Amino acid sequence: MTRRIVVIGGGIAGLAAAHRIVELNAEKSLELDIKLLEASPRLGGTIATERIGDFLVEAGPDSFITEKPWAFRLCERIGLTSHLVSTQSAYQKIYVVHGGKLRALPEGFFLLAPTRFWPFIITPLFSWNAKLRMATEFFLPRGEVNDDESLGSFVRRRFGAEALERVAQPLIGGIYASDPDKLSLAATMPRFQEMERERRSIILALWSEQKRRARTRDTGSGARWSLFVTLAGGMQEMVNALARRLPEGSIQLNTPVTNVLRDRNSQGWLLSFKKSHSLQADAIILATPAFRAGQLLASIAHDATIELKKISYASTATVNLAYHREDFPRQPNSFGFVVPIIERRKIMACTFSSLKYPARAPEGHMLLRAFVGGALQPDLFNDDDATMEKNVSGELASLLGVTARPIFSRIWRHPTSMPQYHVGHNARIKRIEASLDGFPTLALAGSAYRGVGISDCVRTGEEAAESIVNHLLASKA
Repeated sequence: MTRRIVVIGGGIAGLAAAHRIVELNAEKSLELDIKLLEASPRLGGTIATERIGDFLVEAGPDSFITEKPWAFRLCERIGLTSHLVSTQSAYQKIYVVHGGKLRALPEGFFLLAPTRFWPFIITPLFSWNAKLRMATEFFLPRGEVNDDESLGSFVRRRFGAEALERVAQPLIGGIYASDPDKLSLAATMPRFQEMERERRSIILALWSEQKRRARTRDTGSGARWSLFVTLAGGMQEMVNALARRLPEGSIQLNTPVTNVLRDRNSQGWLLSFKKSHSLQADAIILATPAFRAGQLLASIAHDATIELKKISYASTATVNLAYHREDFPRQPNSFGFVVPIIERRKIMACTFSSLKYPARAPEGHMLLRAFVGGALQPDLFNDDDATMEKNVSGELASLLGVTARPIFSRIWRHPTSMPQYHVGHNARIKRIEASLDGFPTLALAGSAYRGVGISDCVRTGEEAAESIVNHLLASKA
């Protein structure tokens, strides 16, 4: 008997879920009918790659992390390994805006703490009082055992206010576009929480980890790839490859689902649409933003709906600008820079895309990508395109000395795209899952739950697919 599984949402999580169902269908010789419904006219969500002449422009995520294996393994299975590109090692510096100037992040500084002594001592990023305060972290006792605390509270407690304001906030902000005083440590950086519980000192724990990695490199077993990798033709390659592997006719664009109900006749699901028709499904995967999942489940899972709608989102925009190299008084030599909120600038960060990865711009040119908005500067996201471009150009002129008009600019807006993992996030996810226990043929996937990166989204999509298929197999036996 054929069983139909419907995936709602055509972002990377939904695509990964649908593709995993295809794989399981083939592996286990099942009779599964797969549908992928996407409300917008295109697949990929925030992932989109655009060619402008010889420039390769990314609208959203430009890479994924190799330490989390799911996206990399997916690329292996869909034949994209030969397309993977590492970052350019010659430009691996990161700068931080400090007092209106770009200052190099000290070599060996890892998100919250230093792992090398001398670069930390000589950096102008911190005052001597702040350096002394950070050095006391060696001797601080463990904090009280809590289920959760904010990342801001943790950094202040372990390293002091300057460490948070000058480095941790802009670096973490570049990942989550969030307010560190609301951001859950347990949900976003559990590794540091574990370090404190197991080793007491974060710095000592990081030193031990650095030595272990050095030994791994010395034995010749180090990773072939850099920490971040992309695809030669842009991240859209992953979207396109997944879409090609889905059955013909399984993808339906411009198909917003308006409601999800239980089908009393089949014990399955009924999906409603605007044009008064419906679709029956034996199982569904909601790979949508959390608030959208809450809307769809409102009539059948009241408690889950309340919790899903409490997951807030931030809006961000990417502003891509192309220049001639000669427009830069000083040639950049890094991946880019981050901007602490205390600097009161109109961008969160800027990536030198053509230095981070090869073949992003033609010879003699530069491609930059600035980030605007986020939880701490929401008003800037609402500026019109002309104002946003003017603001970004003004910041680049001030910080980099670039006064020439760009060859082109391209603005991509991502409204309510960044889920905010506020304190208590993990407990909220557990409550959502508990409230949906009675619906084993329903699964959630996406960035709102257990990680915002591409690799995390792939994992949630694949796990949702496996959970659904395993239940259908068990019910068939």
